[in-house]
Amino acid sequence: MTREGRQGRANATPVLSVRDLIVEIPTRAGTVRPTDGVSYDIRAGEILGVVGESGAGKSMTGNAVIGLLDPPARIAGGEILLNGERIDNLSRDKLRKVRGRKIGMIFQDPLTSLNPLLTIGDQLTETILEHLPVGQPEAQERAIAALEEVGIPAARARIDSYPHEFSGGMRQRVVIALALCAEPDLVIADEPTTALDVSVQAQIIALLKRLCREKGVAVMLVTHDMGVIAEAADRVAVMYAGRLVELGPVREVLTRARHPYTAGLMASTPLASLGHRRLRQIPGAMPRLNALPPGCPFNPRCERAEDKCRQPPAPGLEACEGRAACWFPLTPDAEESAA
Repeated sequence: MTREGRQGRANATPVLSVRDLIVEIPTRAGTVRPTDGVSYDIRAGEILGVVGESGAGKSMTGNAVIGLLDPPARIAGGEILLNGERIDNLSRDKLRKVRGRKIGMIFQDPLTSLNPLLTIGDQLTETILEHLPVGQPEAQERAIAALEEVGIPAARARIDSYPHEFSGGMRQRVVIALALCAEPDLVIADEPTTALDVSVQAQIIALLKRLCREKGVAVMLVTHDMGVIAEAADRVAVMYAGRLVELGPVREVLTRARHPYTAGLMASTPLASLGHRRLRQIPGAMPRLNALPPGCPFNPRCERAEDKCRQPPAPGLEACEGRAACWFPLTPDAEESAA
């Protein structure tokens, strides 16, 4: 699809729609839900940041979308729609055709994404030939163009290099080129900057933003880094214990958080802790998925919890008629008085 076509669709059907997604894993202690009732949309040219602590369900949601759940994990409920068409009920062969062609994936560690025995050019051209109706010569030229687009210097000369001949930052650029070379509509980036130096992180973030805007690709950016979210995302989805607890424009969520968990995440950053002798933190720990408390799963760690928070059902975004899944959300006045 052309850039103009994607931009024209920006105000129409979302590229990705996740509706009440439930992922279940049977265990000896019972069935757990690492993703429970999650819903959101991502439109063309938009970056949705998905943030939360380790174990919140961020990566599990992304793996469910792209069809990479490891058994016995399975989608037990809800729908996943790509350009308005369901993909969660596709057969393995049909989903394989969607993956790569319509959905690209950027993993945290580029060495897990790249075959050390094949050259960069072989891996790019193989992906292009698999998903696009082109011959070998054109695939080779497209591979070189993809490397140039992500900022690999002397791409024509380096296309026959092996992954180990690139630095960590350059390997991540190659992975981005690999995710985009088949011209997908959606890219899932799972912690794409975690293993990189700060300066290289900034370059990768700038690259993702530029490619998103120029190509009109929808991006699901999974990270635990609030700084990356603030710099890269258009909207942010905050997850806790498998549930979506806050969703909204990134500037509003980060500066005027409504859910106490989101506010706690922001207060735990080094910048927010300036003037304190110790880095501030959220008390306690995230509950085990097989031992969730009744009511709101955040209530044991929440200083604002009341009796309603400890009683089922757990609050949801729709039930709370707002941006945060909280019975007693923070207000601007409350934030100012707390500050």
